[in-house]
Amino acid sequence: MNDNELRAIIEQVLTEMNVSGTASASADGNAVKTAVVNAVKNAGCEQAGVEEGCLPDITQIDIKKQYLVEHPQNGEAYLDLKQYAPCRLGIGKAGARYKTLPNLEFRAAHSAAQDAVFNDVDQEFIDKMGLFTVQTQCESKDVYLTRPDLGRKLNDEAVKTIKEKCKMHPTVQIYVSDGLSSAAVAANVADVLPGIMQGLESYGIDTGTPFFVKYGRVGVMDQVSELTGAEVTCVLIGERPGLITAESMSAYIAYKATVGMPEARRTVVSNIHRAGTNPAEAGAHIAEIIKIMLEKKASGTDLKL
Repeated sequence: MNDNELRAIIEQVLTEMNVSGTASASADGNAVKTAVVNAVKNAGCEQAGVEEGCLPDITQIDIKKQYLVEHPQNGEAYLDLKQYAPCRLGIGKAGARYKTLPNLEFRAAHSAAQDAVFNDVDQEFIDKMGLFTVQTQCESKDVYLTRPDLGRKLNDEAVKTIKEKCKMHPTVQIYVSDGLSSAAVAANVADVLPGIMQGLESYGIDTGTPFFVKYGRVGVMDQVSELTGAEVTCVLIGERPGLITAESMSAYIAYKATVGMPEARRTVVSNIHRAGTNPAEAGAHIAEIIKIMLEKKASGTDLKL
């Protein structure tokens, strides 16, 4: 379809919508498309009676407090039970289908989860945190998602950079990785990382040079441990997002981690986010766990907290 045919169709649509003076105003195809998008938005807002195109942000609704069942039996008791878990319970139905609001909330949560997985951590945020960036053997996000094994290995340039920029043989090496949620890193690292560093400093524990690993899986911490010679290695990494939150982060910690070691040697502090383990408190908690690891020279299932 050429531009003339496209403009003819657009003019017809706008005429039917009683919108004038847009399509013919420009001979540029992109300008015409923009005019149509704006016209449709404006027409939709007028029909819906929405002022300035603004709608409430449904992602801010606390589903623990949302109870939409009509004429419930023991509704207060059911609502009370909902406070113990952020599950989509008691959201009501319209016939055999979900009501509009819960359906929109579900779709919004699904979109947030997809964004968290497919978007990269903002470089400006990484720079603000004072971290330099290295990368695993994954060349792109697609490779990262389809080849988990490559996300557990640093590329040659990363190995060289870590050897050049990092303090060798620190007591504790901490680094950050995107994992499966860029949103988790952006939402929590600014509170958690300083909390860990301050906590370890108060214990008199030596720390290495923090950095950021792009396209990283948890297992890359084993190679980081061997490269830096750290006694304890800790990675702050984005968790796989769900439909409750896309901002959950975990801290995986291991004592003298080595490549190929069993997963049982890792200790994890999970569900770090505003509705879970509080980010500000998580930093101090992680620092305390690291202190205990160093005292008992163990981690994972061998460590009794």
